[in-house]
Amino acid sequence: MDLTSEKIQRILSKYKFRDVAVEELEKINRIYPGMTLSTGTYTFSDSTQKDLLKLTGTIPVQYEGRSYNFPIQLWLLDSFPFTPPICHLKPTSNMVIREGKHVDAHGRIHLPGLHNWDHPKSSVVGLLNEMVTKFQEDPPLSSKTTTDKKDPHELLAFVSNFRISDGGISHHDQPINKVSVIGGGDLGMASVMSILSKCKVDKLVFIDVAESSTKGGSTDLEIFSLPKVEVSRDISASAGSRVVVVTANAWSSEQSYVTVVQTNVDLYRGIIPSLARLSPSAVMLIASQPVDIMTHVAWRQSGLPPTHVIGAGCNLDSERLSHVMDINLNTHKPAWVIGELSDKKIAVMSNSGLNSSASPEIAQGSSSTKPLLDRAFEIMKNRGQRSWSVGLSIADITNSVLTDKRKVHSVSTLAQGWGGIAVEVFLSLPCIMGVNGSTRLAGVSLGQEEDSKLRNSVTSLSNLMAQLRI
Repeated sequence: MDLTSEKIQRILSKYKFRDVAVEELEKINRIYPGMTLSTGTYTFSDSTQKDLLKLTGTIPVQYEGRSYNFPIQLWLLDSFPFTPPICHLKPTSNMVIREGKHVDAHGRIHLPGLHNWDHPKSSVVGLLNEMVTKFQEDPPLSSKTTTDKKDPHELLAFVSNFRISDGGISHHDQPINKVSVIGGGDLGMASVMSILSKCKVDKLVFIDVAESSTKGGSTDLEIFSLPKVEVSRDISASAGSRVVVVTANAWSSEQSYVTVVQTNVDLYRGIIPSLARLSPSAVMLIASQPVDIMTHVAWRQSGLPPTHVIGAGCNLDSERLSHVMDINLNTHKPAWVIGELSDKKIAVMSNSGLNSSASPEIAQGSSSTKPLLDRAFEIMKNRGQRSWSVGLSIADITNSVLTDKRKVHSVSTLAQGWGGIAVEVFLSLPCIMGVNGSTRLAGVSLGQEEDSKLRNSVTSLSNLMAQLRI
């Protein structure tokens, strides 16, 4: 967003709260970088006219499993941001406005956020988020060839394929199965390659975050130009993703562990809100370290439901455990590693067999299953968590979301209410993963040793979260 042009500066100088307006515009640019700022003459209902600033662009809207970019225009009055913008849909010649609760026949947008505008509590960023939510419930655009009822299921296919600029509307491809990987380095590259191999994606965006210490690999991907892979350094390229994988880390040289983790929290503060707003229906999969803490942080910062923010957590260990139990110990039942990704993690087993059609359940802890699980843990003890291994695990979770596989993964999730956990904490639990995110399996009574480890993890994670500035 260019605020330096002569035209914009000339109009902006007439705004009553210029400095506050500039701050608000800069905030909009950080969260919605695709919005363009220009000038124009607005004609009011009484036929008077005024030269004003206007924002033009698109907002990402998910409907019936597809992603659409809806064109909008916001006129900023000279008392902005203390008065709300005048908002309109800007349909193409092949589209018609569906008059409804939030949009009139002329395309004027009416939302509670506009009627109850109260800066600084109210902001354009919050308003755009409200538009996304309301338009997902009742899409306000349809094809001109639809019936008088203008069935929203007949939204133009090309609505998802255009982008607005001052020069007009241009088309671009908006794949349905889009995945974005945020953060370079070995884990970012391993995730990209594993997802390409495991998942049927229409587009994979790899974004190398400048502030991350885990940089690298993006140049090589550009050089060798892999099919379906877009390399970018702009967070806005992730818009419309179904899964957003975050591998970025920003480790500092500080000695205090809390201070080291805080650097990652600060990095997330600059990217997570934007990722959530650009892909409001996505499942966000966190792989940054420490994964349980960073998943909790991402959920707090994103505003997404807890079912849509998960961490890679103990999924890799769980897959290894199930393999050992099946191949080495002939149990033929799924098993999962749960709890904190640390030496406090514990193992549980499923009630049903690997190929059973019964709903998956965690088996109650017993004296017969504990020796088997302990033996399996011993067999897999020396297997580390290398980047390529974690990348394969990330791809497996991603595939379950994209294909709505309903497979059970042990992922870091909001554990409050599970097994008597009373506090807000994230740790790995068996969850059914599908297109709508995660669904926890019901809690069970654990053995005394396992329950003690879990409670210790809850306490240590809660104490660390309390020391961080989210």
